Amino acid sequence: MATTIPQAPGAIPLIGNSVQLLRDPIEFLKSLPASEDLVQIRIGPMKAIVLLDRELTQEVLRDDRTFDKGGPFFDRLREIMGNGLGTSPRDVHRRQRRMIQPAFHTSRMPGYANIMGEQIAAVTGSWRDGQVIDGYSEMLTITAKVVLATMFSDSMSPDLVRETTENFVTIVRTMYKRMIMPPPLDKLPLPDKRRYDACRAFVKDTVNSIVAERRASGEDRGDLLSVLLSERDDAGEGLTGSEIHDHLCTFFLAGVMTTASALSWTLHLLTQHRDVQSQLQAEMNAVLKGADPTFEDLRSLDVTKRVIAESLRLWSPGWFVTRVSTTESVLAGHTIPAGTTIIYSPYMIHRDGDVYPDPESYDPDRWLPERAADVPRNAHIPFGEGPRKCIADIFSLTQSSLVISSIAAKWDLEPASSEPVRPALGAVLAPRGLRIRVTSRA
Repeated sequence: MATTIPQAPGAIPLIGNSVQLLRDPIEFLKSLPASEDLVQIRIGPMKAIVLLDRELTQEVLRDDRTFDKGGPFFDRLREIMGNGLGTSPRDVHRRQRRMIQPAFHTSRMPGYANIMGEQIAAVTGSWRDGQVIDGYSEMLTITAKVVLATMFSDSMSPDLVRETTENFVTIVRTMYKRMIMPPPLDKLPLPDKRRYDACRAFVKDTVNSIVAERRASGEDRGDLLSVLLSERDDAGEGLTGSEIHDHLCTFFLAGVMTTASALSWTLHLLTQHRDVQSQLQAEMNAVLKGADPTFEDLRSLDVTKRVIAESLRLWSPGWFVTRVSTTESVLAGHTIPAGTTIIYSPYMIHRDGDVYPDPESYDPDRWLPERAADVPRNAHIPFGEGPRKCIADIFSLTQSSLVISSIAAKWDLEPASSEPVRPALGAVLAPRGLRIRVTSRA
């Protein structure tokens, strides 16, 4: 059995590959040898394994007993999300998921869609003909309003919604640098660290205040917080205050940042591919006929589904994810010691030329039924895979479809700047400099 794992080039003593990961992590990932199934990198003194094969990635994702949530990515996420559903170790995850699953049952989606529609209309209805918008900022506003209304009903004022969103954005943008900053440098009270800590404190205080107020009132408002307060496990026990805090922070971070990133990239791609935008608008004309989209309309919006699926392929928000081995194991014939950090990248998996011809091109028709049938399930994993797959994938896709169809029905999109749009690397892969001119189709 092979025990020597190929090493990534360019490691520097004491620092490892951290400089490459800070300077241009996507290019670093692309530079890893495609002929290997996995390679070893170093983040400071810590060794980590990067998976370069989708079958191997699937093996890891489906075996959460051996490869649990962990590693530097989740260490940083836990600083804000605690042991919420997305970050909790396996031994508590099953109980949590069973208790929270009712909140994301398909029967709730029509009601959530109504909330989504109201918030989408409030934001896009404020746009003016010929206005230049910051695409990422507008998508953050929509997704924050949707998620906070879904979680807390009307418990937050507009100013508090804005301030909470701004604090979460700062956390997300700082998290990647902190994730690959080797100890003890990650403990130094540098400006980024101080801002990060202040934002964490603000979010924690805000969420705890709302939860305490709702507990005191005993009111069931039919929102996600009401579900978390009322659900009981098999032993009749409810969620603790800290568990509720962690789940709410998880839903906000995952529901706002990831969906806003995916939507922003979709808008950018539509500005770059006018033919696809025209197909999308034709679908809106045929299906919606001038009305706002509803949950019932979504089953008829086939072009919309393909547009979103292809955007998620090219620009999956969760681009760099870690696991940790709980026991000694074997991957691709190599012995993996217990406690090893394992990294996989949907960004790389989604660009597998053996699965996707011309993988860098934007081609929503890849997802026509006759072509999509040739795409293995493990080659498109924007929501993960296995027992830790995102619990809110249908919620996210519903929201994304309503946002994109609402915008395409009423607005024409074009770039407002000649400057290239580049990914701003953080915990999610969001676009930087996305300036879009919106022109009314009325």
